[in-house]
Amino acid sequence: TPINARYVFPASTRVAVHGMTMTVGSHRVRAQIKEKEEAKKEYEEVKSEGKNASLMEEQRANVFTMDVANLMPGDEIVIELTYTELIEPDEGVYQFVFPTVTGPRYSGLVTEEKAQEDSWAAGPYLKAGTPSESTYDITVNLSTGVPITRLESSSHKIQTVRDGDNAAEVTLADRADFAGDRDFILEYELTGESLSSGLMLYEGESENFFQLTLQPPERYEPEEIPKREYIFALDVSGSMEGYALDTAKKLIGDLVSQLNKTDRFNVILFSDTVWTMSGNSMEAVKPNIDRALQLIEEQKGGGGTELLSALLTAVHIPREEDTARTIVIITDGYVSNEKEIYQHISDNLGDASYFAFGIGSSVNRYLMEGIAAVGMGEDFVVTEESEAEEMAERFRTYVEAPLLTDIKVEYEGFKVHGTEPSEIPTLYASRPIVLYGKWRGEAEGMIRITGKQGREAYVEEIPVSNGRISKENEAIQYLWARKRVEMLTDYSLRSDGQVKKEVTALGMKYHMVTPYTSFIAVMEEVQNPEGDSKDVDQPQSLPFGVSNLSVGGGYMTGAEPGRVLLALLLVTALLGKYLLSAVRIKCLCRADRQRAGLMSGKKRGAGHEG
Repeated sequence: TPINARYVFPASTRVAVHGMTMTVGSHRVRAQIKEKEEAKKEYEEVKSEGKNASLMEEQRANVFTMDVANLMPGDEIVIELTYTELIEPDEGVYQFVFPTVTGPRYSGLVTEEKAQEDSWAAGPYLKAGTPSESTYDITVNLSTGVPITRLESSSHKIQTVRDGDNAAEVTLADRADFAGDRDFILEYELTGESLSSGLMLYEGESENFFQLTLQPPERYEPEEIPKREYIFALDVSGSMEGYALDTAKKLIGDLVSQLNKTDRFNVILFSDTVWTMSGNSMEAVKPNIDRALQLIEEQKGGGGTELLSALLTAVHIPREEDTARTIVIITDGYVSNEKEIYQHISDNLGDASYFAFGIGSSVNRYLMEGIAAVGMGEDFVVTEESEAEEMAERFRTYVEAPLLTDIKVEYEGFKVHGTEPSEIPTLYASRPIVLYGKWRGEAEGMIRITGKQGREAYVEEIPVSNGRISKENEAIQYLWARKRVEMLTDYSLRSDGQVKKEVTALGMKYHMVTPYTSFIAVMEEVQNPEGDSKDVDQPQSLPFGVSNLSVGGGYMTGAEPGRVLLALLLVTALLGKYLLSAVRIKCLCRADRQRAGLMSGKKRGAGHEG
């Protein structure tokens, strides 16, 4: 039977997707970038005409959908994407992440418009433990300008073939072992620990672009560490049950146990409700720490993920004067209201800094990185319980010893415009800050970087003439355009017509997928003249370590109506004072749901999980 297949798949939050091709047999066609609605309309038209077509749309900065029309029995269609991403070193370690599966999303209270926008999140998942009929393979060709000193994967067993000191090919050690249920993570280090700030230039036909990398100075030990308050917000929802929650307990235990006696702290637990350990933050003394650790250890996963409610609770906890407040969020990030969370953080940025710990094998990195970007903090991803202690130590290093503050960049004799990002955050550790921008005229003048290194002034000057102009730097234009789109759409609730117009123009100009532009490829030959085809949502595997409780209604998704009624009657009897005048049952599961597929439950006006 001919089918029209829809796939939901993740990507890194920082990718600029600027190329797509579709190959059917010996025929290959290059996709065109079009306005989203226009591309969708054309896709539906050629689909009804029986032609092969593919449509790629962005649902989130790190979530895409691919629709493929008129897949005929026995046919093979190959979709190839081209994207550009900047990989920045963190503590001298480069990390290439290729996400494989999009974790289930909790929607919370939603409007009809929001429900339509997030319809991709209701896609099917295979039940936990169900073998996947799909396969996953990856080959990484790594080429660096200097020798590679370490190359390993913390997520998969890999096979490495070196080609000299500066290049290597990485493949999966056992391709028969399904590897598509967790992020592929490849880490590598290069020789030479000392990195300096650098400038890269690209001259295009009509525009010029630059990339400025600000490397931090050596660490310093502040003479005085200000009083600090830490509020830990721990996700105890259904998707965290098991391995993820165990890892989170280990992490927060390490964080709380190592607080200074001069610090104050509090703990917030959230699922579809929010609990606070104390109305006011407490001193980090042993009785309080022991109480917090016991509370955390008692938790079991269940319910939805009301992260925004937890953040609202955190900012309303009374704060002492002259105290630096840090809000630490520990979650797998399986929510769909990321922009509302970003807006809240932006509105309260003057009162706290925000750090995010992503827990699990397939974390919502868009949320983690967005919290860090908007909150001027950092994000950490913990994929294994054994990493918790290391990540806790790295966090302490970041917040206790900021390396460079009050950073400003000035341009003298260098005609710069359109710089991104417009706000430069505090530099907490040896992760560089990267700025993008455009320039006019000649590549001349001086770039001056100023700031505070501890209590002393910091100044660094970079002659523009030192920058390397090269056609090989063409990728900078895509990185600049992606950063511009990101700041306009990903981390803001703004949805006015001007934003849409500007983002659409960027997507069309740089041939790039955005929230308002999509790729569409059409094969003109009619493959399915009968026009009879079936729409199929391809089920994803649940991320490694995530249970069925994370999907829709969890165990309630498959519950029989009679059992639901019995549960309602029991609750009513226990409460006593409520009168059960009528019970309306709407089964959350689809009667015709696909074999081996666990459908996401939907409930109008409310998200439901577990």
